[in-house]
Amino acid sequence: MTDTIFITGVVIHARHGVMEHETEVGQRFVIDLELAADLSESSHTDRLADTVSYSNVVATATAAFKHTNYKLLERAAGAVAEAVLAAFPRVSAVKVTVHKPHAPIAAIFEDVGVVLTRKRQAP
Repeated sequence: MTDTIFITGVVIHARHGVMEHETEVGQRFVIDLELAADLSESSHTDRLADTVSYSNVVATATAAFKHTNYKLLERAAGAVAEAVLAAFPRVSAVKVTVHKPHAPIAAIFEDVGVVLTRKRQAP
């Protein structure tokens, strides 16, 4: 059985991008996370120890996203996915969406971003 924990709309100021001003000034990014995990135990016990702490997930994702200045959103999202899977053994898969609503694109647009899904590797 796989259940889902979701966290949407985490706003982070970071310095990712290819253009020089993106790495100097930075900009606003928005991250959405979906975590696949078996929540059957915690749905019966009502104990935080039997699930995944949302607060700890946000802290881990934020640290991974801000730790390095990446050129590509793909790499920044990959760093978040890797960090979440490494930190939370109960999570079997993670879907990371990174929105870059102020990307330097010569067009009027609402949003741009990437979506990565990563699964825990079998031992």
